[in-house]
Amino acid sequence: MKTKIGVSNSQLKESADILSVLLADEMVLYIKTRKFHWNVSGQSFMELHKLFQDEYVELEEIIDLVAERINKLGTKTVGTMKEYIELTRLAETPDKYPNQKDLIRELLDNHESIAVFIRKDIEHLNESSKDFGTIDFVTGILEQHESISWVLRRYLN
Repeated sequence: MKTKIGVSNSQLKESADILSVLLADEMVLYIKTRKFHWNVSGQSFMELHKLFQDEYVELEEIIDLVAERINKLGTKTVGTMKEYIELTRLAETPDKYPNQKDLIRELLDNHESIAVFIRKDIEHLNESSKDFGTIDFVTGILEQHESISWVLRRYLN
């Protein structure tokens, strides 16, 4: 059955395509945060271990909500690592195990990058589709990335 929410099919597809890229970004960041959770070491080990766990749990929730939003728009959700790697705007860091400051910096850079990407996505959606439901939805995700960025930034000051 077709989705009839006042947004054309082509506009719904455009929104779903933007959300699929966001989903890929969130998945790559989730995996990276898990990797750092598993491999953090040093004086603040337990504090950072727990911080990264809190962050990947929050990312899990974001991932699920983005995937469900894509379905609500009448589109199937991508779900393989191959698809995520092809769609993501983030860089992976295989075989790298940075020290505490560098891994915090890398996560901060990724969260801030996603915030920048989302802002551009919002501008695009506002101009092209007027899909206000998706705009509102991704604005909430933007705020979550800004909050996580703020916490990570505090570790680097």
